[in-house]
Amino acid sequence: MPPKEPPRRRVPGPARPARPRPAQAASGGSRTARPAPRPAPRRTAPRPPARRPRTIRLGNPRPRLRLVSLGLTLVMLVFVVRLLQVQAVDAGAYAAKADKYRFQEYTLSAERGEITDRNGIALAASVDAYDITADPKLFTPQESKVADAPEQAAALLAPILGKQPAELAKKLRTPKSRYTLLARKQTPQVWNQIKDLKKVYGQKSQPSAGGNGINLLGGVLSEPSTKRVYPNGELAAGILGYVNAEGRGAGGLESMLDPELAGKDGKIRFTQSGGRQVPTAGSQGTPAVPGSNIELTIDRDIQWAAQQAITEQVKKSKADRGYVIVQDTRTGEVLALANAPGFDPNDLSAANAAAMGNAALQDAYEPGSTSKVMSMAAVLEEGKAAPGTHVTVPNRLHRGDRLFKDDVDHPTWYLTLNGVLAKSSNIGTILATGRLGATQAESNEVLHSYLRKFGIGSPTGLGYPGETPGILAKPGDWSTSQQYTIPFGQGLSVNAMQAASVYSTIANGGVRIAPTLVRGTKGPDGRFAPVPRPEESRVISEKTAKTLATMLESVVDDQEGTGTRAAIPGYRVAGKTGTANRVDPELGRYKGYTASFAGFAPADEPRVTVYCAIQNPTKGSYFGGQICGPIYKKVMEFALKTLHIAPTGSDPARLPVVFDPTP
Repeated sequence: MPPKEPPRRRVPGPARPARPRPAQAASGGSRTARPAPRPAPRRTAPRPPARRPRTIRLGNPRPRLRLVSLGLTLVMLVFVVRLLQVQAVDAGAYAAKADKYRFQEYTLSAERGEITDRNGIALAASVDAYDITADPKLFTPQESKVADAPEQAAALLAPILGKQPAELAKKLRTPKSRYTLLARKQTPQVWNQIKDLKKVYGQKSQPSAGGNGINLLGGVLSEPSTKRVYPNGELAAGILGYVNAEGRGAGGLESMLDPELAGKDGKIRFTQSGGRQVPTAGSQGTPAVPGSNIELTIDRDIQWAAQQAITEQVKKSKADRGYVIVQDTRTGEVLALANAPGFDPNDLSAANAAAMGNAALQDAYEPGSTSKVMSMAAVLEEGKAAPGTHVTVPNRLHRGDRLFKDDVDHPTWYLTLNGVLAKSSNIGTILATGRLGATQAESNEVLHSYLRKFGIGSPTGLGYPGETPGILAKPGDWSTSQQYTIPFGQGLSVNAMQAASVYSTIANGGVRIAPTLVRGTKGPDGRFAPVPRPEESRVISEKTAKTLATMLESVVDDQEGTGTRAAIPGYRVAGKTGTANRVDPELGRYKGYTASFAGFAPADEPRVTVYCAIQNPTKGSYFGGQICGPIYKKVMEFALKTLHIAPTGSDPARLPVVFDPTP
């Protein structure tokens, strides 16, 4: 049997109030009795309903999802557009920018070639140096944490760099710049001092030492460079010249031969990160090609002797300046070319601008009596006179609009043509050259042609920067006085090299060889390439040249000569004195004198020419034989010994200087 279901228990509920029954209606119009009223039920306050659990109703998520999806779509769209722009539209521009910051390119400076003398001794060379630079951003208050960092750093660097602190501070405050140059071409010793100073301040900046971790000099950097140095100081400075701050030739041979000396800069390109080269990325570029070495014809020792002699005499005479040239008569090579005063190309800040050129090639001046040898050459070559030809020389000679005289008053001289040259007579030279033509105009034409053959009025052939060709007017333009003054060296202008070349031409048997300063070049491959042979031209015959050499010996050897102080024991010496009125370039008129002496030795077998000139001597004598004769002797003696030239083995001819006028 199935189990019985237990009886349901009734749960008592709240008492329900009795509902009043409606009154019954009377039927048949009969009246019924109304029941007695019941008492009103007792009212009780309603009990509040039982509270049910509160339910949280969630919003609809679909609008929110749509909004997020739309936002993500827009972001992705921006990314896609940007990628298209970077990778397609502007790909080239961005690649270039990336290369700019990824790759670093530097110029590799070519090493400047040396300049040496004829024996390979360095006269100009290049050594390692550093350009001191800085990053101005690292000196700002934000980066350095110091308000006056530029001033503090400048005060530390100024004594080392030799600069003014204010100047350095101004550079360190360069706005919106990451690079500034503080000093060029500093020696390794200077950079080492700066590095030591940086190390000290780096240690002080450490937090353990109480610093803020920032090195005050951390923004001072360096760039490798080279510096031009001249080991011999002022020696040959007038020839060598100098270089400018960029390392390019700015004067002398440094400028003239700059393309050969400078070489060709190279370039290197490498990958960098954080300012450092990435070793594994490699590098590419073109190497620098060093400049060629230049070998000069100059002999350093002879150059030194010439420079010492002229410097001493210029100081002693309190002259404006002076120059000495030594030349090999057989080759035209210049063995020495000295100027005084000079300058030190190692320290241009202390140099006098007026002395930084090469006055021996750039000064144009009237040569005076040393020019008479050309007049005598014309007379001899044209056959108008011989060394023994008689020339009667009065104390005064009236020609044109002037009254001419010699350097001293004298009674009438009875001289040979040789004596006219030996005693350096102006009047005798005028009389001798007057025989060159039937008229004075014709004589002028003939003399002018010889002056031109000797190189007067033309460049010497050196090609030196700023060289003057001198001044020689056409004979038709000679004034009344010039046609008589030019034969004895006034009214025309030369430079010292032209004057020396005249005597080398006579010493070389009448053949002029263009002077040279450069023997050749030695390229990076070490091969020596000599310069082309200089131009040669015959000016006078060998016979005339030998006759002139003999006549020039009388100037030095004969007691009547004006150049006896140039005599050298053991050697036959040919020479000529000169004392000319000097044109003052500032006043534009004659003021002072030009003293000179020119000659060669040995006179019988010429090897060396020496020419000396001193401008405006103001103390002591101003005669060429007295102040330039001793210089000639000193330099010539030194050159003969240096070149191992043997003494002369024969006696001079001793041509007559005067003649007896009595029948």
